[in-house]
Amino acid sequence: MTNPLLETWETPFEMPPFAAIEDAHFAPAMAQAIDQARAGAMAIADNPEPATFANTIDALEMSDVVLDRVAGVFYNLAGSDATPEREALQRDFAPKLSALSSEITSNAKLFARIADLWERRATLDLTAEQARVLELTHRDFVRAGAALQGTEADRLKQVKSRLAVLATEFMQNLLADEREWFMALSEADLDGLPDFVVDAARAAGEEKGVDGPVVTLSRSLIVPFLQFSPRRDLRETAFRAWAARGANGGETDNRDIATETLSLRDERAKLLGYKDFASFKLETEMAGSADNVRELLMAVWAPAKAQAEADAEKLTAMMAEDGVNGPLEPWDWRYYSEKRRKAEHDLDEAELKPYLSLEAMIEAAFDCANRLFGLEFKPLEIDLYHPDARAWEVTRNGAHIAVFIGDYFARGSKRSGAWCSAMRSQKKLGGDTRPIVVNVCNFTKGDPALLSYDDARTLFHEFGHALHQMLSDLTYVSISGTSVARDFVELPSQLYEHWLEVPEVLEEFATHVDTGEAMPKDLLDRLLAAQTYDMGFATVEYVASALVDLDFHDGATPSDPMAAQAATLERIGMPRAITMRHATPHFAHVFAGDGYSSGYYSYMWSEVMDADAFAAFEEAGGPFDTAMAKSLEDNILSAGGSQEADVLYTAFRGRMPTIDALLKGRGLDRVA
Repeated sequence: MTNPLLETWETPFEMPPFAAIEDAHFAPAMAQAIDQARAGAMAIADNPEPATFANTIDALEMSDVVLDRVAGVFYNLAGSDATPEREALQRDFAPKLSALSSEITSNAKLFARIADLWERRATLDLTAEQARVLELTHRDFVRAGAALQGTEADRLKQVKSRLAVLATEFMQNLLADEREWFMALSEADLDGLPDFVVDAARAAGEEKGVDGPVVTLSRSLIVPFLQFSPRRDLRETAFRAWAARGANGGETDNRDIATETLSLRDERAKLLGYKDFASFKLETEMAGSADNVRELLMAVWAPAKAQAEADAEKLTAMMAEDGVNGPLEPWDWRYYSEKRRKAEHDLDEAELKPYLSLEAMIEAAFDCANRLFGLEFKPLEIDLYHPDARAWEVTRNGAHIAVFIGDYFARGSKRSGAWCSAMRSQKKLGGDTRPIVVNVCNFTKGDPALLSYDDARTLFHEFGHALHQMLSDLTYVSISGTSVARDFVELPSQLYEHWLEVPEVLEEFATHVDTGEAMPKDLLDRLLAAQTYDMGFATVEYVASALVDLDFHDGATPSDPMAAQAATLERIGMPRAITMRHATPHFAHVFAGDGYSSGYYSYMWSEVMDADAFAAFEEAGGPFDTAMAKSLEDNILSAGGSQEADVLYTAFRGRMPTIDALLKGRGLDRVA
């Protein structure tokens, strides 16, 4: 059987031939790709010639090209369009890929060659980029356990393999809970809901094969339901189901997985000589230590909590006016906050949404990229992996830059949230390789599709990540695109959100979906004036999650993560009517892989920079200042991980930022 995953792709822009790829192709392709990567690494290790940068580091960078290609296709599909077959393959691939990684990083002869180059680095006449790649390769091997021997080396392999399996199980359990639960609504249950929520509920019912509207656990549906439904009993039912994801007992319960994951991470760190996992993880981040992270989070926590508590008093009074006795509950906050927003800012999401169509917001994101970086976007009519996915060719001055894929609508086969990934990353080694970049969101499908302002912000956020990938201009894939410190990777995405707030952008693109008329100036003014509304709530739910994550990994490992979570929330005085944005059993950032473990704080760390970075544009010629845009591209977007994050930021801004811009941006600088 020919396998399209392993053949040369004679397709436009060498895109994966999705129409020819079947699930049956993935296992044999992955097996062959793993074998090739292993053979390539072993050939480097066994090379009798003395180590050179070319025959060791360059060769290592090129040894897993086929594996990158196969995995790039598979894992993008597994996250955005899961099937039982793909989920089974994920469970099968996880330990095999972990074993390959361990086999390579524990190869004594291979590490000896890398260590030899590292010791002789001053004599090798390396370019700055080569010196950085050598530094990171040596560091990564050491942190992967290359210096361990005997039983410790064997145990580390076992730990990493088991962690890979647990991460896959955690995500699949969460997806199962989100996919299987829904709450049917009668026609009477729709009273009080705006048309866009009703339409979304009916569409969700059709997708579930149910005769009538339903509420699902998709954030794009459940959040507006909690905002607008006057039925407190239904809000409570929906909220409890949302909060219980991953903690419903049975085969999809994630609590034991979290316990084992934390224990194994601690063991991994100690095998490598660190006192705890936070020390291991934060060593390579901008923050550097748990103390620095906690200092930032607590500096924001105090004013955010004060603001949230003041807001809670107002919402409780509104609830009492409705004749509801008892305290404000988590399923009440969004409903009464929406009513308060309308009263204080005369801002109604139902009034706003017709001006925020998906098509217009995509066009707005593209137009800002054109004005800032000269990029142009041409729709492509090519085969993709799902009918909802769309593609554009990205060019500049006629030259091909990237292929961009947008997959925007929620569906049962897609994991929750929003993300950016690369099916193929940019590099120059071995030939100029242009990236294939994917933005995945979970917006409610409609005809036309209308976004909330938060949805529009998400679209801009993920497109900021996409720009980081598309504008990358480096030789080595290991440092291209978003291959940067975790607490720096969110800077381009969060910074790009600011352009959605630029009045001239909204004036041009926030047009009524039916009439084409621009958003009325008074509505635009009200929208922009309300940007920091309810920021106490948003900050508290985020910071609480970040602190729980940090406490999990800093110091002794908890034997009962749920009890440890409760202890952290009690210590910081978590307001009773606000819950963590991501409670432990569905905290995919932390438990569905190592990416944000001991690192969920990084969104806020990056926010310190993004607020300061946008201020640089405002201080210059305005949001589309050409000199600042060029500096942003040259020093950050095109530079990947070619230097330490603080060096890159300082090259752009001239200095490091302070927390002041963040507090001002969140409206927390005025909180007593």
